[in-house]
Amino acid sequence: MKKLVTIAAAAAAFASSFAAPAAFAQEAQSPWLVRLRAVNISPDNKSDPVAGVTTQSDQLTVSSKTIPEIDISYFFTPNIAAELILTYPQKHDVRLSGQNIGSFKQLPPTLLLQYHFTPESRFSPYVGAGINYTRISNVNVLGGAAELDNHSIGGALQAGLDIKIDKHWLINFDLKKAQIQSDVKVGGTKVSTVKIDPWLFGVGVGYRF
Repeated sequence: MKKLVTIAAAAAAFASSFAAPAAFAQEAQSPWLVRLRAVNISPDNKSDPVAGVTTQSDQLTVSSKTIPEIDISYFFTPNIAAELILTYPQKHDVRLSGQNIGSFKQLPPTLLLQYHFTPESRFSPYVGAGINYTRISNVNVLGGAAELDNHSIGGALQAGLDIKIDKHWLINFDLKKAQIQSDVKVGGTKVSTVKIDPWLFGVGVGYRF
């Protein structure tokens, strides 16, 4: 949380220094913005001890991955927008004490409400907050002996920066933190809880219609 706030504040201060000479006109601009990003998922990987296996915490981990992401934003005002984040189901490996014990797929659509600090400037930082819904499927852990919850609902925070190239095109840098967790069950009995809670570092391009 503190890291996101610090990044957002720094981005806002940086953009303010360029706002006057780099202002962009907003006349007749569409409220729709689409971004395409490459996003690295970096899980926090916090977990409870696994009953009957280890008394140590954080032994269950989920692999990092870089994924494609498409984001659709609608601007209610020049400063306030809603962003829907979409991708396709992503496969992740699961490890116990460093040993691969299987995999699962997750689909994490996220809806965020954003505030854009300097929307008329070339450098336009923003922050966002919202909700993440993750659908978990194709679970194959411990040869099918272990189960994961089929979904997770949690909060999401965001900070980013748009750099306008012209009236329509922009370059985007984005950082998100999402809350994702799942109980781990064997034979219907809960043996642990894993908190994936990933950081998502993204870079991409956007097009304002």
